[in-house]
Amino acid sequence: MADDTQRPIVIKRIKKISGGHSGGAWKIAYADFVTAMMAFFLLMWLLGSTTKAQMEGIAEYFKTPLKVAMSGGSGAGDASSVIKGGGEDLTRKAGQVKKGETEAEKKTINLEASKAEQERQDAARLQELKAKLDKAIENNKALSQFKKQLKIDITQEGLRIQIVDDKNRPMFDSGGAVMKGYTRVILREIGKTLNEVPNKISLSGHTDAIPYYGGEGGYSNWELSADRANASRRELVAGGLEDGKVLRVVGLGSAVAFDKNDPEAPINRRISIVVMNKKAEEAITKEARTVEAETAKEVAEQLNVKP
Repeated sequence: MADDTQRPIVIKRIKKISGGHSGGAWKIAYADFVTAMMAFFLLMWLLGSTTKAQMEGIAEYFKTPLKVAMSGGSGAGDASSVIKGGGEDLTRKAGQVKKGETEAEKKTINLEASKAEQERQDAARLQELKAKLDKAIENNKALSQFKKQLKIDITQEGLRIQIVDDKNRPMFDSGGAVMKGYTRVILREIGKTLNEVPNKISLSGHTDAIPYYGGEGGYSNWELSADRANASRRELVAGGLEDGKVLRVVGLGSAVAFDKNDPEAPINRRISIVVMNKKAEEAITKEARTVEAETAKEVAEQLNVKP
């Protein structure tokens, strides 16, 4: 039997060949390609977002020799730059300016000028309404016969239309709020025209200074004037006026006389219709809200009081 130690040792080396369809070399090449494309598009984006002045400054910087850039002096760029070196000062706003670099123009609204313009338009609208009413009174047979009893003027509150009593032609039955037939005609004709403007309406009733007699339960000129004002509101609405346009209905008794020299004159008995301007409308609305808030506060305080 032969000795095993004398047998020759054979070493097999297996050579592994990488690559082929399952190799990874192509992945490395693809990754390099994607990186290069990303760098390319990044470069394109930087060039697109850089202004012409900035690009010229960068080019000038690289044109300048390193020695001159380090030491400064002639050719070292903008002398106003904090950092000595080549190129122009890139903080400058000279040359092309890209979108978004400039500060947006600040728009300011002049509230006083806007308010003045609104008041001007309001006044012009009321003047136009006055002219239309004057023309309607002249051309309308139903109104022209009452021309002397219709007083139209412009006041601080707006356009005022007053229908005054005449000695021989009163608007209401004596001592009451029952309206005469021709007074209804006047109010209904006026009601049609008042819808042509957006302004709110204020109604007030007035009496003369002669004390009211024969009433019950303390009924006086105050109550009478308020009842007549409300009766006028109903006729305006019946004539076509939108009910929501009426902002205030009050009775002022004989407190505001038309003829101050003769407080008992028939002309003091009247109905006043005011087409209010914006200023007067806001004042009344503010006053109403204040009263409402104070009333609510008083009610809340009363509910919290323990008996």
